[in-house]
Amino acid sequence: MIPFPDISPEIFTIDLFGMSLSLRWYALAYLVGLVVGWRILVWLMRRPAVWGDRAPMRPEQAEELLSWVVLGVVLGGRLGFVLFYEPAYYLANPGQILQLWHGGMSFHGGFLGVVVVAWLYCRRHAIPPLRLADALSVAAPIGLGLGRVANFINAELWGRPTDLPWGVIFPGEAAQFCPGVTGICARHPSQLYEAALEGVLLALVLFGVVRRGGLRRPGLALGIFVMGYGISRFIVEFFRQADAQFITPDNPLGHVVGGPLLGLSMGQVLSLPMIMIGLVFLLRARSRPPVSRATA
Repeated sequence: MIPFPDISPEIFTIDLFGMSLSLRWYALAYLVGLVVGWRILVWLMRRPAVWGDRAPMRPEQAEELLSWVVLGVVLGGRLGFVLFYEPAYYLANPGQILQLWHGGMSFHGGFLGVVVVAWLYCRRHAIPPLRLADALSVAAPIGLGLGRVANFINAELWGRPTDLPWGVIFPGEAAQFCPGVTGICARHPSQLYEAALEGVLLALVLFGVVRRGGLRRPGLALGIFVMGYGISRFIVEFFRQADAQFITPDNPLGHVVGGPLLGLSMGQVLSLPMIMIGLVFLLRARSRPPVSRATA
């Protein structure tokens, strides 16, 4: 077992005019992820050669797009959590939907939010949607990885109980409530599993795609990202503790489809369409000749 590291969720706190203002690791992960993603977009737009003909937008447009992406991530992520995970609770307490400081964000909702705002931005500025989607796919994994590390620091979204030597003793009554486990309960650090798969591995694969001319095939990077995230999340769900509202004495693994032992969690249900959609984009991109100046 590994004791949970003594890291506070708050980096620092400032008392100002009777109020306490804190910078939390989770907020910093969002900020750094968005800024790094923005710089990756600028880097890509300054290199028309990687696109085969020309970049889909001007480098300076990446900063404007950043504002749109922030809106899509926050609104989509929050509404996704409300609709996918706790609709009954928020229907009874609608005033808490906008209370983001209490936590509750969904990647799948945030992903859909970014899809919507990026499509609207493309229509407004006559940008090829598929090519911008490829650029956003390359920029996204680093932010995802940082977000999962922040989840670990917050001691949230931990995994199922385990007796493996890298099991982590997460603090808190909820984390230590492990039916059938006597004494101290260690859990899978599933946040770090996700950070490694969705963040590090997926980023390496996509940057390899860029180096090999993959952006010359519109939709290829998008397909790899969507399918790669879906597969990563589907796998990690086998080790991740289900949300409390789905767990019952008769359904200890929190499955929402199938039986209590052989079924699918909500995360897996939401990831299956991503795997299939990503595969479609990947196969379609591979079936077309790469873009070049001669064919543009």
